[in-house]
Parts: sequence; C-alpha cells; structure tokens
Amino acid sequence: MSRITKLPYESWAPELQSRGGSAPSAVELGISRIIAHRPEIALGLGQFTSALRLNRTLPERLMELVRLRIAFFNQCRSCMAIRYASAVDDGLNEGAVCSLERPAEAADLTPAEKAAIRYGELMATDHLAIDDAVYDDLRIHFSEPQIVELGLWCALCVGIGRLAASWDMVEDLPEAFQSRDGAPMTPWRGEATVVSRPVARGG
Repeated sequence: MSRITKLPYESWAPELQSRGGSAPSAVELGISRIIAHRPEIALGLGQFTSALRLNRTLPERLMELVRLRIAFFNQCRSCMAIRYASAVDDGLNEGAVCSLERPAEAADLTPAEKAAIRYGELMATDHLAIDDAVYDDLRIHFSEPQIVELGLWCALCVGIGRLAASWDMVEDLPEAFQSRDGAPMTPWRGEATVVSRPVARGG
C-alpha cells in the first residue's frame, strides 16, 4: 500500500480530470492520484510537465532513456515500470533499455544519447561533479537551449522520481516491479507497461 492515500479519479477536482474519453488506467494516473490532494499545485505541475513534453526539441527516445536511467538511481519502481508510447514510436525498444545497465559501453546508443544519459546520471548521483567538461561534452551534441531543456527534464525526473519512490506506490505495477526481495530494481527487468498519457511523473 502506498504511504499516502491515492484519490480515486472520480473524486478529483473537475479541472484535474481529463476532458472526454474514459478515465485513465491506474498506471497512467501514476502519482497524480496523490498529487490530486492539492489540486492547485497539481495543475501547476501538470502544466510544467506538459510544457516540457509538448515543446520538446530533443528526441523522445533520448529523453526516455535519460528518464529511465535516472529512475534506476532513484529506485522509483513506478517510474521504471512504464514506457511512454511517444518514445516507443521514436525507436525506443527493450534492447535500448537494457543498454542502460552500462550505457557508456553500449553499441546501440548514439554519442548524443550517451552524453545526455551521463548528464542525467550525474544529476541523480553527484550533481556537483557536473563541471565545465561535462557541459563542453554536451555542447558537441546539443545547442544551449537544448541543454537547458535537458537540465529541466533531469531536474523533474530526479525530484519527482524520488518523491514517488518515497510514496511506495507499487501495487498497480507489473509483478516484476512489486518485488520486496531487497535487490535493487532495474528498468531492464521486462514487463513494462506502455502508456500514452503524459502523466505527472518523474524519473
């Protein structure tokens, strides 16, 4: 059971509910079910997340790889258990996800993806190690506006992902991500769920 009560979708403030169509699945709703306790804040976070997604200039596959690598360090099981359909449509497959175990050595990741993943990894593990050399490496592959975009995405994934991990919302996830055996979870365990809705979720 999650450590904070999850609000049923039907009880959300009207402005939080999706317009038209059926209610999203529990996995698609993700941590939105808890953030819904504070509708005004939930709306702001949703707008920020949507702005990052809808105005994205970086490839969906790259951003999903970064998100999943951060999710591993956060040990956020709900973050590791999903794949966004937009990234799958952009060429993300489980082979690429498996490459996240050792991304620097992966043959199927581009140099740009490796640089972005390394940046996300440092944001999640040792942000003060992000020095001039790291930014110089990013500039080989990305414009400065794109580096800002990547940084904001990493900040969202690190912060919200850690919060989600602390809430321990795992009961709706595929069985492989519900394990309590004490071993570190990885996004390359398989059984991931593809979602299409841009839910408010971190890394």
